[in-house]
Amino acid sequence: MSEQPDVHEVDLIVVGTGPGGEALAGGAARAGLDVVAVEKHLVGGECPYYGCIPSKMMLRAADALAEAHRASELAGDVVVTPSWAPVARRISEEATAGWDDTAAVQRLEDAGGRLARGAGRLDGLRRVVVTADDGSTTTYVARRGVVLNPGTRPALPPVEGLADVPVWTNRDAVRATEVPGRLIVLGGGPIGVELAQVFARFGAQVTVVQHGDRILAGDEPEAAAILTDALVADGIRVLTGVEAEHASYADGQVTLRLDTGEEVRGDRLLVAAGRTPNLDDLGLETVGLDPSARVLDVDDRLRALDADGEEVDGLWVIGDVTGQGAFTHVSMYQSAIALADVLADGTGEEGRRARYDALPHTTFTDPEVAAAGLTEAGARDAGLRVRVGSTPLEQSSRGFTHGPGATGIVKVVEDADRGVLVGATVVGPAGGEIQGFLTLAVHAAVPVAELRGMIYAYPTFNRAIESALADLHE
Repeated sequence: MSEQPDVHEVDLIVVGTGPGGEALAGGAARAGLDVVAVEKHLVGGECPYYGCIPSKMMLRAADALAEAHRASELAGDVVVTPSWAPVARRISEEATAGWDDTAAVQRLEDAGGRLARGAGRLDGLRRVVVTADDGSTTTYVARRGVVLNPGTRPALPPVEGLADVPVWTNRDAVRATEVPGRLIVLGGGPIGVELAQVFARFGAQVTVVQHGDRILAGDEPEAAAILTDALVADGIRVLTGVEAEHASYADGQVTLRLDTGEEVRGDRLLVAAGRTPNLDDLGLETVGLDPSARVLDVDDRLRALDADGEEVDGLWVIGDVTGQGAFTHVSMYQSAIALADVLADGTGEEGRRARYDALPHTTFTDPEVAAAGLTEAGARDAGLRVRVGSTPLEQSSRGFTHGPGATGIVKVVEDADRGVLVGATVVGPAGGEIQGFLTLAVHAAVPVAELRGMIYAYPTFNRAIESALADLHE
């Protein structure tokens, strides 16, 4: 008779320890639950090791170079010789500790949780089988339930020959120890444009290939236009409205053939064409869910829903696979709501409910592109009676004094019938910080009359908000 695998009973199983999963597991353990967190890679997930943190270190370095070049217009000549070595060192030593999660594991254990290193797979309601690297398996059964936070991975678009090309993803880019001479970026979303600008400012010849008619397709067209001009000013070639038809690799060179007939060549091909959910080997079918789904339906407490809209017993889902955007802040927000629901399970207590009407995001290019809520087109598609207002950021008093690098815009979108903002976009220096004010206005449905009646400190970039509000019109 074959040996039975180990079976352990716990209160809660968390599969996937990206930022939200790690926070939820630690919070549940601190609250007294017996928690096991399952992770096959690094505790902390994509953000601290391959995403948010290392990429922002790269952008900070690239911005420093740009400011040095602007100094001649403001303070005299400055000579800077770009070097990638400090960037690679900061990422390895400060951001990722050499891509080692020892500190994160210790943080989880200090909270009272346990780590099961391996791939987690559902094996029925409240059951997870963990397969370690050596092939051994352990089964966990949860009294309270299971939280899924599987995250996403870089998607490879269906381009002929691409599978045979040694491509870069964001993971390879942040681990780079040198700057490629020529870089092709396939995809004009946030990841693509951020990394394109970084490597261009460090001397790479960069071409961005975007199949849509503009970069940052989910943002306002004005924002995309301003950023495109900035990228071109950095020496980046931005190709929009083109399709990549074929990719090949020979003699250390990548060739990407476009549907226009042009062939773009580079030393590296960075694929930044979206993300694929890690749902294909999660055992979803064992709990009545579709393993081929791209997102998992949840209610406003993050409880998983089946095809009939009924709750799946003892199953919560957070993070990228809920379809609310691949953002760390969304996962953290959801984890807090799901944790409260897990802890209140069976008590009848009502916790917070998730809402996404003021969901913010920032692309950390120079200029930054930040937005919250609906775009103008999204508001009109929703059937709202819309008024919009905008102002060039460089025409504000702060923009005037800032000088070079101040180009941008503040745009606000109003539901005219309710008299509140339902969306806003800021492009410019520290756009993400300025956007925080407008995110609050959208989230709290602050009347436009109240926003217009405020005192805005002078001369700040925030005063451009007042000008945009004054411009509201149908």
